[in-house]
Amino acid sequence: MQNLRNIAVIAHVDHGKTTLIDALLKQTHVFRENQAEMQQEQIMDSNALERERGITILAKNCAIEYKGTKINIIDTPGHADFSGEVERTLGMADGALLIVDAQEGPMPQTRFVLKKAFAMNLKVITVINKIDKHNANIQRTLSRLEDLFLDLAKTEAHLELTVLYAVARQGKVFTTLPENFEEPANCLPLLEAIISKIPAPANSIDGPFKMMVSSLDYDNHLGQIAIGKIHQGEIKIGQTIVIANRQPPAKFQAETIFLASGLGRAKTETARGGEIVFLSGLNGVKVGDTLSDPKDLGVLPSIEIGEPTLHIRLSANTSPFAGQEGTYFTSRQLEERLTKEIENNVSLKIDRTGDGAFKISGRGELHLSILLETMRREGYEMEIGKPDVILKTINGVVCEPVEEVSIIVANEYTGVINQELGRRLAWLVKSQPVTDTETEFLYRVPTKNIIGLRSQLLTLTKGTVVLSSQIIGYEPKGKDIQKLRTGVIISNTTGKAVEYSLRTIKSHGIAFVQPGTNVYEGMIVGQTTKEDDVEINVCKEKNLTNHRKKGHQGITQLAPEEIFSLEECIDFLEKDELLEITPLSLRLRKKFLSDIDRKRNRRSTEFQKN
Repeated sequence: MQNLRNIAVIAHVDHGKTTLIDALLKQTHVFRENQAEMQQEQIMDSNALERERGITILAKNCAIEYKGTKINIIDTPGHADFSGEVERTLGMADGALLIVDAQEGPMPQTRFVLKKAFAMNLKVITVINKIDKHNANIQRTLSRLEDLFLDLAKTEAHLELTVLYAVARQGKVFTTLPENFEEPANCLPLLEAIISKIPAPANSIDGPFKMMVSSLDYDNHLGQIAIGKIHQGEIKIGQTIVIANRQPPAKFQAETIFLASGLGRAKTETARGGEIVFLSGLNGVKVGDTLSDPKDLGVLPSIEIGEPTLHIRLSANTSPFAGQEGTYFTSRQLEERLTKEIENNVSLKIDRTGDGAFKISGRGELHLSILLETMRREGYEMEIGKPDVILKTINGVVCEPVEEVSIIVANEYTGVINQELGRRLAWLVKSQPVTDTETEFLYRVPTKNIIGLRSQLLTLTKGTVVLSSQIIGYEPKGKDIQKLRTGVIISNTTGKAVEYSLRTIKSHGIAFVQPGTNVYEGMIVGQTTKEDDVEINVCKEKNLTNHRKKGHQGITQLAPEEIFSLEECIDFLEKDELLEITPLSLRLRKKFLSDIDRKRNRRSTEFQKN
């Protein structure tokens, strides 16, 4: 195994992990010069949602070769909501590349991933990326990295700080800080550091076969594929293996064995301890299962995954338009899809409620919204309620999750940042200048008060704010914040919205629908400027007179003031509202569609309080 290295690339979101892997793949000649991949960016982000959003959602494996040494690379997500992907895949690595933005420096997720790497005793190489940025402050970044390593190190060996400097988008890595970033360079210094600094796998090739399943894949011809690093021993095609942690142990035969090769996989007859393998021929395997030789049923330590912090209620669509736009819309179909999801999405938890709905628990808004958007694109219809935080009872006290929020913003917006965070009952830990024109704020905020914060700050700062957060623990539950938005405009009839009635909304607030949009009673069609909700007949046409012809009322284009994304719809919701999600539409609505039902519910709620 001396000619093998297993490394994970870890970092905060948007610090350049995937871009650096692109450079390594291209410069080690994984692709021919005339292949399309040589002109692509974010090659590893093959998922459509990853390309649209510019983030890594799922951890992925690839392999390159340099000087006769095979380097298995694991690309991990950088967003805190997908920390479960990092936790379940770091066990396959023997070392890590920690990528840090030269301007932003270590961020909350940087601390999280480095802490996990040290907990697994991984050798870490640090790459300070984007050194060519105009506001890069490399000395400040180095100083903060030293403090971070000193704070998190568990052994003296962890204090060894190996630092390289990079401009990943140009495929350049330097051992020392260059005076001229435009000088010719490549990624060879990084490859040399990987071979010299990252240890070869220490796993034994002797003894019975044993492996932890770290990830799952599916192939139309091969079926389920289990992915993981062989803990000990070797495996051959046709060998009998068992899932050791099942009672009784389930038996299978290894039909095919693959090793990573470039972006693809190469079939092999035998694989040994320390290698990352892809096994087919197994059914019903889950992440965290121990695959073993039948002679040794010992179970490997399970993967430790952080607890979910948010949950939403998901159920079959009950609106008047249910089943009109989706392919799958029954409760049974939703359950089958969610059951399939938790096989690989280890951070997600699904519980069936007594009324036939599902409680979906995840690591944050983005984690949950990515699942909903994926299901929507697959043809599913559903409805969800407002997200709620998951409370814990600690020593008899009800506690809620608290997050550390880092905000970097232009100085001209510091006032609106302080005002918005003040409304959300956040407390300022510290603030410091990043550059002459930017300031960094560090807040502690209860998770329940962060819902909707990102989209609100992007609006207030014209899209320039850099915001990240990380769960730091649980504290006694504080008071709830006041409602952060005004009332809504509700359709009191079912039909087709017309221009004349939508113009009436202008006097009350903002419209969410265009002329010609199908609406139903209880559907939210706009937002008012006042606290109370308002009901309007958006299907009412102007009365005709002998001075006007019917053709005069033809529909003209009236652009809506707001077109919400899925995340923005979730942020908008209040407790008495639902979001209807279909492959074609996102509709905000009240839980109780008719006015009389809403009044009955309010009276019932007030009676219960009293």
